[in-house]
Amino acid sequence: MAYVAGNLTQISNANGYGLYRYDTTDLADVVEAAGYLNNGDDNLNLAVGDLIHCFSWTTAVRTGTLSQYKLFAVTNVITDGAVNLAEVGVSTSGAISSGA
Repeated sequence: MAYVAGNLTQISNANGYGLYRYDTTDLADVVEAAGYLNNGDDNLNLAVGDLIHCFSWTTAVRTGTLSQYKLFAVTNVITDGAVNLAEVGVSTSGAISSGA
């Protein structure tokens, strides 16, 4: 599927960083793919360092069964507006790659 604007909510903004919640029927790995979120196409203002709580639902958003939860960090915003995400968690290599 594709990004649904009404399902991304900014929870907080402090010190220039945003905290968001995104509910979707897409799998979290689909959301993490480069270009799923796009500042240009989707009229967003995501920035490096923003955090997105991603809730994946099996049937319908907020009424079905929750199947996945992942926390993502915005790691890069490309010139055309495409947003790169990385799952937040333990990194054995000592750094999180932007995927670029």
